Amino acid sequence: MIRVYVDMVADLFHHGHVSFLEKARSFGDHLIVGVHSDPTVASYKRPPIMKMEERVACVRGCRFADEVIADAPLVVGPDWIVQHRIDLVVHGDDFSPE
Repeated sequence: MIRVYVDMVADLFHHGHVSFLEKARSFGDHLIVGVHSDPTVASYKRPPIMKMEERVACVRGCRFADEVIADAPLVVGPDWIVQHRIDLVVHGDDFSPE
């Protein structure tokens, strides 16, 4: 079984988010989605409109997400990968090269 991890804000959850999760899920057998907390999101972009709990609920309702982790870290490190038995980390195309 290949466990794939993505993280996201998932604010105002929409079809682009669903497409992203569908594509990420296609890389493995189990998709883990980390949702960033409100303070984490506000630290690098505008504060989210929806609260983290609402965003988590939206992601949980998506059929492509097998597991949802609230308050996911912004930087995915080796400890996080080992703790959640992640085989592959996937990111959307909105990632800044810096």
